[in-house]
Amino acid sequence: MFEERMNTQSDEGKQTFTLRDWLAIGFRQRRLIVNTFLGIFSIAIIIAFLLPKKYEAQMKILVRHERAEQVVSADRESSIQRSTEVSEEELQSEAELIRSRDLLGNVVVACDLQASGDGFPWNKKEESEDQRIARAVIKLEKDLTVQPIKLTNLISVSYKSKDPQLAAKVLKSLASLYLEKHLAMHRAPGQFEFFHQQAEDYRKALANAEEKLTKFGQEQGVVDPTLEKDISVRKLAEFEAEAKSAHATIAESHQRIRTLESQLATLPDRQTTQVRTSDNPQLMQDMKSKLLELELKRTELLSKFEPTYRPVQEVEEQITQTKAAIAAAEKAPLRDETTDRDPTYEALRSELAKAKAELAATEAGAAAATTLVRSYRNENEQLGRKELLHQDMVRSAKADEENYMLYLRKAEEARISDALDRQRFSNVVVAEPAAVPFTPQARWVLVVVLGALFASLASVVLAFVVDRGDPSFRTPEEVESFLGAPVVAAFPKNGD
Repeated sequence: MFEERMNTQSDEGKQTFTLRDWLAIGFRQRRLIVNTFLGIFSIAIIIAFLLPKKYEAQMKILVRHERAEQVVSADRESSIQRSTEVSEEELQSEAELIRSRDLLGNVVVACDLQASGDGFPWNKKEESEDQRIARAVIKLEKDLTVQPIKLTNLISVSYKSKDPQLAAKVLKSLASLYLEKHLAMHRAPGQFEFFHQQAEDYRKALANAEEKLTKFGQEQGVVDPTLEKDISVRKLAEFEAEAKSAHATIAESHQRIRTLESQLATLPDRQTTQVRTSDNPQLMQDMKSKLLELELKRTELLSKFEPTYRPVQEVEEQITQTKAAIAAAEKAPLRDETTDRDPTYEALRSELAKAKAELAATEAGAAAATTLVRSYRNENEQLGRKELLHQDMVRSAKADEENYMLYLRKAEEARISDALDRQRFSNVVVAEPAAVPFTPQARWVLVVVLGALFASLASVVLAFVVDRGDPSFRTPEEVESFLGAPVVAAFPKNGD
């Protein structure tokens, strides 16, 4: 029952705990608080004066973009990182690179820090070299501070050691090894050899492609299939046009010949140019001479014989016939007609002959043009196939040439980059090298301040714990709360 009431009292006290209660606890436990504070603070002062001296060496590293980093790619133009502001991520990356375990291990080996490790003396002989190095790396990580300085491109690096010379030596070794690692991390080894080998391979491929082009021209009998095909196509178009024109001329000539032949069929080949009508003088003279002879003969016969005499009658009959012939000759004169070739007919005939000759010539020309068209078509087909092969070989040679020039430029860029790396041209430099510190760190002030704070906190906490653990009644209110009855009188302890 008593314990339940005490717990109830404690719960109520927790719920109604005020500043007055804190002050009351401090007043009641003042001796405990003062003694605890003095004891802990004294121990802190002793520790501060017993701590070994620590020397802190510092250096600063500048990260910049003065040297453009070349991006290795297959592009014709090299992608170059432009000079820009250094980002916080880059500073953090460089800081992590400085804190890397392998770099710190190299620093430990370079400065022989594993020989002065913090291992226990009885374990040092049993530890291996790797274990001592690992322990020294862990200690170096604790003593090494790497922090980018805000709003700058600087990284602050500090190292604490009992030996000032060792502190400066460690930072110098760290800077040298870090620069080497930075250069190794930011360049790909073997770039120059790779690009040089690729350039040599493409040079040989280019020489083979050019040799194939030369052999192709000699074997196929062409110099430039594309140019020759263009010339052949133009010639083919010319002869096709000529053949079409010849066929049109042939059709026109056939129509013209048919027209000329129909016109010639309607015209006479000759025409009368002169008509003369006249007697036949020789015939008339002969007939009149004969008539005269007959009349003379009749006269001679009549002089000798009677008119009835038969020879006289025959002569009379001949005279009559001759007179009749002379009269008939006079009635039917001689007709003399003069004819000549018809000029229209001759012109048409000449034009027909000319048209037939032109037709034969045009047909011969059309046949020749048709033969040439077939020939040029076949030649174009062959040149087309040769052109495809030639273009493929030219593309291959051009690609080899472009790749050769590309890798040649890349090899030169890689050579320049390697030369700069060998000369230690880097985007990271030591802006402030480490110097030997001559003044140790004032660590006792920090230890004293921390000891005072810890002593204050510990004394207050201890007083609270002791006060809360005391089961006695300290105020009338506690008695009234516990008994549930009013307190009539209270007497201070020891007459206080």
